[in-house]
Amino acid sequence: MDPLAELPKVGAWLTELLGGLRARIGDPSALGDPRFSPHGVIAFTGRESVGDKPLPSDNVHLVGPAVAPRAGSSDFPWELLDPARRLVLVSLGTANADTGGRFLTEAVTALDALGDRVQGVVVDPGRTLGAVPPGVIVRPHAPQLDLLARADAVVCHAGHNTVCESLWHGLPLVLAPIRDDQPIVAGQVVDAGAGVRVRFRRVDAARLGAAIKTVLDDAGGHRTAAESIGRSLRAAGGRSAAADRLERIAARRAPVPASG
Repeated sequence: MDPLAELPKVGAWLTELLGGLRARIGDPSALGDPRFSPHGVIAFTGRESVGDKPLPSDNVHLVGPAVAPRAGSSDFPWELLDPARRLVLVSLGTANADTGGRFLTEAVTALDALGDRVQGVVVDPGRTLGAVPPGVIVRPHAPQLDLLARADAVVCHAGHNTVCESLWHGLPLVLAPIRDDQPIVAGQVVDAGAGVRVRFRRVDAARLGAAIKTVLDDAGGHRTAAESIGRSLRAAGGRSAAADRLERIAARRAPVPASG
């Protein structure tokens, strides 16, 4: 896609950088983009996730997320999960531990205010939270894929992995992008109808609680859209489809044995 379509100044800056690169080490008149391999690009997403705009080339292959069992053990307290309550996973990823304290505090307050109908699992790798109410489980790390298999909704920073894994499980999202590609990913989810977006630095517990309630109650069809996207992501093939593509590329570029 063109992720910088809504950021024309950034797009112009990047075009200038690429032009300078070609002038120094390549053909100044060339139009090739070094971000996209001429041999193929494997994108761990799906058509329903990115929308119906044209892909950069015919060599871009949408294979869905590479979801697979993860090695290692977990000390997560599964016995604390209440099957009578709807499970909401809150995670900002490990890279945002230093910036997530305020947001996670508001998330705990929002989850507690939703009462007995919701149980929250909040991942707090920076250990920024103090005492929490009994209806919320806070852990420094958590087995995300296992929790997604049991969850009803996800609150996250719109990191691509978490978003695609959540949609693969058919889960609607509340998205609070922080930086990098996260605003673009959040925009794609909202455009696909599978989630709602909140402002990371300004959202309070009341607004966050309302967003969680919206996706849990399927107001606006967010769950329906997420389930549809999940089916398309699973059908895309994931890690097996990616491996098949790599084998085809390798086969095309294999050296031809010299004749005797």
